[in-house]
Amino acid sequence: MTESASTQVTDNPAASRYEVRDGDQLAGFARYVRRGGRTFFVHTEIDPSFGGQGLGTALVRAALDAERAAGTPIVPLCPFVRGYVERHSEYNDIVDAGLVASIDNDA
Repeated sequence: MTESASTQVTDNPAASRYEVRDGDQLAGFARYVRRGGRTFFVHTEIDPSFGGQGLGTALVRAALDAERAAGTPIVPLCPFVRGYVERHSEYNDIVDAGLVASIDNDA
């Protein structure tokens, strides 16, 4: 896994997603829906040509850090984001655990 100084993550609210760029190339995104004071992460995608470079990790970490800074609870519906949160307990404080448990019980 490598991350370079040319990696940038930005929020693109018009597209409802965080985007990761490697230099000037869009490498991937984490799509979200904002409802009820929460951010629901619904889909994450990294272009296959950028696979294995740690860009998905950089993307999710930056997105979660931004949501924490904004004071917004998150609901990780996307398997990639959910897996990241499960492996990084330092983000448990921003997960709406009650809503996640409710969704899991309905599934």
